[in-house]
Amino acid sequence: VQLQASGGGSVQPGGSLRLSCAAPGSIFGSGVMGWYRQPPGKPRELVALITSDGIPDYGDPVKGRFTISEDNVRNTLYLQMNSLKPEDTAVYYCSIRNAFRTWWGRGTQVTVSS
Repeated sequence: VQLQASGGGSVQPGGSLRLSCAAPGSIFGSGVMGWYRQPPGKPRELVALITSDGIPDYGDPVKGRFTISEDNVRNTLYLQMNSLKPEDTAVYYCSIRNAFRTWWGRGTQVTVSS
């Protein structure tokens, strides 16, 4: 089982990006789905998550700027990132966690720089 994350890239401060994470239908929506990031030289941290009931939650640094959403037809998780800042620069990972295990996607690099 693999999660396929995409949509990263380089953007100037204040810009926007949308990350996507495609997952097999057998696990999509089966538990908590989320986005994490790992800035250079720092540990991985929570960006946003969404429960199986569709309730979102966000890390404090991204509240009001990022939006997590899901498409249950395409089995895809999204992260809309607006008003990007240099400190948002990181490798972003998607994950799905249910009662049995946690799946991780390969990271996608987001670089915010002028």
